[in-house]
Amino acid sequence: MTGKQRAKLRSIASGRPAWFQVGKGGIGENFLTDLSAALDAHELVKITVLKTAGEEPREVLGKLSAALGAEEVACVGSKIVLYRRSTRDDVAHIEL
Repeated sequence: MTGKQRAKLRSIASGRPAWFQVGKGGIGENFLTDLSAALDAHELVKITVLKTAGEEPREVLGKLSAALGAEEVACVGSKIVLYRRSTRDDVAHIEL
């Protein structure tokens, strides 16, 4: 992904609320399943990493992107953004 594409995704994500939170429960199988479904439906997801998570947001971003095959878009403060192109036909794809 180029810097220009990443910047476009960051600007789109800035207007969206965080849909998920990583807290003291960490990253479980159910969390990954729900996050994968959200990526399939929306392609771009913002997540808040709470202080009780026990991990830095950058570490969580790396783990999630590896587990889900998603692109790391941004990590600003406690907010992280992931992108994965959806394979579904009924989704309005984000043009990069």
